Amino acid sequence: MRWWDIDAVLELERNLFPEDAWSRGMFWSELAHARGPEANRRYVVAEADSRIVGYAGLVATGEQADVQTIAVSRNLWGTGLGGRLLAELLRAATTFECAEVMLECRVDNVRAQKLYERFGFEPIGFRRGYYQPGNVDALVMRLTAPENSVQGTEING
Repeated sequence: MRWWDIDAVLELERNLFPEDAWSRGMFWSELAHARGPEANRRYVVAEADSRIVGYAGLVATGEQADVQTIAVSRNLWGTGLGGRLLAELLRAATTFECAEVMLECRVDNVRAQKLYERFGFEPIGFRRGYYQPGNVDALVMRLTAPENSVQGTEING
């Protein structure tokens, strides 16, 4: 993801997460830490027909990485794009030499939970009222040894 992708990412973000969409400033801040020798973030986009149809981001701190976001256009749900984006984030976690990857997922987002479980994430707890303003709980999930979860996967396009 680059700065010129932000408008298209914001459009998709607002469509998918209308109650708690990230702001332009939040994406700019994340991208500011994704380049250069001190980079500790990896943000990617997926395109189809010259349109952004998905994006994902990860931050690494020491031996732990956190999936910040994964989003796929509704018309591409079930196509494997979310898995390809997640695989790219797990490769980045391995490059950052992270021993584990954490994430939060809405408790009512069963589709996402199943994706994370396929990659080896396990539930470890809850964050009550994490998603605002809807006051929806988050399921906290963890993956150890991310390098073992991405063998044989690659993202194209």
